[in-house]
Amino acid sequence: MPRLIPGPGPQRVLAASNFVYTIGSGLYLTAGVLYFTEAVHLPADQVGIGLGIAGLVALALGVAVGHLADRYGARGVHAATLVVQALATAGFVLADSFWPFVLVVCAAAGAKAAGTAARAPLIRHYGGARPQEFRAYLRAVTNVGISLGAVGAGWVVQVGTLTAYQLMVAGNAIAFVVSAALLFLLPPVAPVPATGGPRWIALRDRPYLLLTALDGIMAIQFKVLTVAVPLWLVGATSAPHWLISGTMLTCTVIVVAFQVRASRGVDSPSAGGNAYRRAGIAFLVSCSMISLSAGIPAWAAGTLLIAAVVVHTVGELWHSAAGFEVSFALAPRQATGQYLGVFGLGAGLAEALGPGLLIALCITWGRPGWYVVGAMFALTGLAAPFAVRWANPGPTGEPERSRAGRLSRST
Repeated sequence: MPRLIPGPGPQRVLAASNFVYTIGSGLYLTAGVLYFTEAVHLPADQVGIGLGIAGLVALALGVAVGHLADRYGARGVHAATLVVQALATAGFVLADSFWPFVLVVCAAAGAKAAGTAARAPLIRHYGGARPQEFRAYLRAVTNVGISLGAVGAGWVVQVGTLTAYQLMVAGNAIAFVVSAALLFLLPPVAPVPATGGPRWIALRDRPYLLLTALDGIMAIQFKVLTVAVPLWLVGATSAPHWLISGTMLTCTVIVVAFQVRASRGVDSPSAGGNAYRRAGIAFLVSCSMISLSAGIPAWAAGTLLIAAVVVHTVGELWHSAAGFEVSFALAPRQATGQYLGVFGLGAGLAEALGPGLLIALCITWGRPGWYVVGAMFALTGLAAPFAVRWANPGPTGEPERSRAGRLSRST
């Protein structure tokens, strides 16, 4: 088992900041939509439109702020995004109609995407010899923090009063401020000087853009357990409804326990491509199992769903490990923030388009849609090794020096 807490130093500070941040995120992820529909009484369709607009804003900001982090210092830029996110979250209490709601959720979503890109140079600088492994550790910490936040959100939903929801909003904003303050315990990371040639080199890197697109398609899998499975369980199976919490708990425990271990074996871009392939096959198997849970006794449906979640989560471990590896290893050090901002575009599109796609295929269409979704993941995984070889043609699997030089010569 990996060490639960890093030794004293920058890694522990980053982990602590991430932990506090994700407690606040867990509050919002669990009950944020309910705050606007149940406490503010906005129509659900307006909430959906507003969140869609916010997703598009987030896509636009990630690359630009990642570039700022490279050029002006990642610590200060990342802290600034957290402060903006805190202010936007606090502004939720003032959003009593559609357009104020759109304004605050756009600010919050944009700051979140920008913060993810701005944090990347910090992870690379302080992550040791293999920052990808430290990123995997942070993902395990994220799952613990979100789980704790979800417990608090459960109390809020159970009470259901405006005051309870406002306390949730305040707690979320405070968590972001504390997370930003902790970052100033880090030594500053010196900005990377600009090199000659075009500014937006990540947007000219076609192999990296292809990998971004493939990872974005596969990232739709994150919505399977949070959107498709709950709706399927309630509407198409006889499994008990409390099993929705059981599926999420199963996934969380596996990720916390095994994400770092899974990432250790994915130690080169070629290994990342192979991990994508394994993940796609695992998702195909799990989607097929979920489809078979309809029309059978409750005990059998519940057993099959839990087994499918276990298989799905193993695929999630491989997918995440692959994404950590290729996104960092194929990004030139002088443009880490910009490249990771570009890589985040895929996940952003999955966040915006994934729920609607899964509902249309898996819920509206039904059982055949699960096979289509599973085949989509499998084909994406099969394509990933070829994309990795295009992006990283050298035989050693160690791209940084050759890749950075190749990009600088091309510009």
